[in-house]
Amino acid sequence: DGCGHTVLGPESGTLASINYPQTSPNSTVCEWEIRVKPGQRVQLKFGDFDIDDSDSCHSSYLRVHNGIGPNRTEIGKYCGFGFHMDGLITSKSNEVTVQFMSGIHTSGRGFLAAYSTTDKSDLITCLENASHFSEPEFNKYCPAGCVIPFADISGTIPHGYRDSSSLCMAGVHAGVVSNTLGGQINVVISKGIPYYEGSLANNVTSKVGPLSTSLFTFKTSGCYGTLGMESGVIPDSQITSSSILEWPNQTGQVNIWKPENARLKRIGPPWAALTSDEHQWLQIDLNKEKKITGIITTGSTLAEYYYYVSAYRILYSNDAQKWTVYREPGMDKDKIFQGNTELYQEVRNNFIPPIIARFFRINPLKWHQKIAMKVELLGCQFSIGRAPKITLPPPPPPQNKNDEKNADFIDDFIHSVKTSLQTDKTTFTPEIKNTTVTPSVTKDVALAAVLVPVLVMVFTTLILILVCAWHWRNRKKKTEGTYDLPYWDRAGWWKGMKQFLPTKSAEHEETPVRYSSSEISHLRPREVPTMLQTQSAEYAQPLVGGIVGTLHQRSTFKPEEGKEASYADLDPYNSPIQEVYHAYAEPLPITGPEYATPIIMDMSSHPSTPLGVPSISTFKAAGNQAPPLVGTCSKVLSRTDSASSAQALYDIPKGQLGPGSADQLLYQVPQSVAHSTGSKDE
Repeated sequence: DGCGHTVLGPESGTLASINYPQTSPNSTVCEWEIRVKPGQRVQLKFGDFDIDDSDSCHSSYLRVHNGIGPNRTEIGKYCGFGFHMDGLITSKSNEVTVQFMSGIHTSGRGFLAAYSTTDKSDLITCLENASHFSEPEFNKYCPAGCVIPFADISGTIPHGYRDSSSLCMAGVHAGVVSNTLGGQINVVISKGIPYYEGSLANNVTSKVGPLSTSLFTFKTSGCYGTLGMESGVIPDSQITSSSILEWPNQTGQVNIWKPENARLKRIGPPWAALTSDEHQWLQIDLNKEKKITGIITTGSTLAEYYYYVSAYRILYSNDAQKWTVYREPGMDKDKIFQGNTELYQEVRNNFIPPIIARFFRINPLKWHQKIAMKVELLGCQFSIGRAPKITLPPPPPPQNKNDEKNADFIDDFIHSVKTSLQTDKTTFTPEIKNTTVTPSVTKDVALAAVLVPVLVMVFTTLILILVCAWHWRNRKKKTEGTYDLPYWDRAGWWKGMKQFLPTKSAEHEETPVRYSSSEISHLRPREVPTMLQTQSAEYAQPLVGGIVGTLHQRSTFKPEEGKEASYADLDPYNSPIQEVYHAYAEPLPITGPEYATPIIMDMSSHPSTPLGVPSISTFKAAGNQAPPLVGTCSKVLSRTDSASSAQALYDIPKGQLGPGSADQLLYQVPQSVAHSTGSKDE
């Protein structure tokens, strides 16, 4: 009469003294006999131990034995208030006897212990919660029997459970482990939430909980998706029932609560049976074998019709002819699932292990007023590997009756092997592909995955090419519309622009320009400007009269448009000048020099110079008249603001104080007043 909460499973279990966690009664005794599979051993762990030790374990104690029966041997005898045992008590065989004796005492809660086989090294008891562990993620083994009335949990899946909740009891509520079998849990700790919802699942009630610093959830296989009742993936034609409730309402309209109404969260009436007895059923055809891990049910969800199913059985089949009632492993009784306690709340029950079947049937056993419900199935797709092909050598032709019997035996043997392979095909590891719908053909998906990016890249490239071409065309039109040279003049324009490039050094710019009269005398009039331009000049050369050949590196003048002029043309300085204002520059002030200072050379006395040809100059003089000749003197004059000024600002030829001979004329770089600081004295 001293036995309390007790669940003895094939591999694990839980046992407690009577009245735990309250004070155990006096003069009580209980004895538990634990057996596991042969070849294994038993380990025992205490979650709480509080037994009176006032008489040194004489009348109140807990004793553990190896074996069962009269041949058992004692492992240990224990007592004490708040006794804490860190290690495990391990047996020497697969059988253990636990004996509890309670004498005369005034206090003491008794004990709670868990057991398992020795291969479960991470065994915990039903009293452990997440706050007892500091790791952010850990694995533990929960024993069977952790649905205990004196433990609380708060929360639900998928949001999580409060950290004060019992780990193993929350695992049962979440459908991760079975209360009759126990199992492994993978726990993940995370930040808490302000509010924890309550729900009813797997015969465990989760309470509403307040804010906590942390919460925990479980890692699972992920096979908990809906299978199509709510979403409509399962068509109406695949939902049938044993009977349908029909009746006219007050207005005379006939109400029909058909089986296709049994879709969870569907607005309207549910499915209801015409007669309420234990022979009614609701059947769902999944169209092919699927892995079913759970079910969610509600009542009628109509306030005026307070109907719901409070208990039911589950049957399954692959051909809708031969049905199997769901049972937990190792149990010889049908599993009775707890249903709803009212018409609105959703109640979940999980199948551990899951059901592999095509046809699923619900058989109500208890109900309130009438059988009425809405359901949803949880699970995922299930695919099986093909059985290996059996290849045996063909038997020889039978010679007598005995040989015929042997041949028949071989045929029967092959048939039995194939049958066994087909029967055992559901034991292969399932391949989870989807949770709601049948996966499509992967070839089309792979082809689309290749073609779509290629097409996108091709169209993107074409668009970029068109945009770039349009942009280049507009830019070209804009450039040609604002300022453009004639086709025959673009090369000269480029030579003029080259003066802005840093291609000359300072030393080269300061090198004096030396001209020899003998060299000049051998040149024709047209070659003189070319000879002058081949040397480095300090001043920019103007482009006048359309003479393209005078462009130089440092030219800052824009060529005038017009026909190309030659040296045979009349002097452009003799032609009247029309005032033309271009858009690219403002007119120069009248007071300042309009062009660079000219170097005027008198070539009239040279014998090679023909009569009537004016002296060569690459600069334009002030006014509209050509500069006058100065005779045989090759003195260099400078143009000042006044055209009549004869003051020479340039050096005369070296070695002479006046006009020199025509045999050797050597000139220096002009020494300008404004640029005198940058010249180099000889």
